[in-house]
Amino acid sequence: MFKGEYNHSVDAKGRIIMPAKFREMLGDEFVVTKGLDHCLFVYPNEEWQNIENKFREVPLTTKDARKFARFFFAGAADCEIDKQGRALIPGVLREYAGLQKEVVLVGVLNRIEIWSKDRWLENEYDDMDEIAEHMAALGLGI
Repeated sequence: MFKGEYNHSVDAKGRIIMPAKFREMLGDEFVVTKGLDHCLFVYPNEEWQNIENKFREVPLTTKDARKFARFFFAGAADCEIDKQGRALIPGVLREYAGLQKEVVLVGVLNRIEIWSKDRWLENEYDDMDEIAEHMAALGLGI
């Protein structure tokens, strides 16, 4: 399980240092794709395979499923960690997420999210009590 929040920077070549705790769970190779809310989603290969298998079961007659699959899979890229613990993030993905210099890597259960620091700081959590009530209705009480 991925958890925690880490601040890093993007170097001139588009590489980001992956925190050591994340590297242990990611392995040497993993998948990065467009995420929701203009961040990037990072998945270990095993988790990516699970996602691919689930999408194979979705009927192609569903327009939203086709559109989401295009968004999610067309932007996906295989990445690897170099000897210095960095991952090269493809330019098209950096552009989508607005990754310039400072980034925030966030562990979210089965994935890592990579955010531009500015976008991450724009997230507001003033309505967490209301959201918690909705989550409880889904059986996700804390």
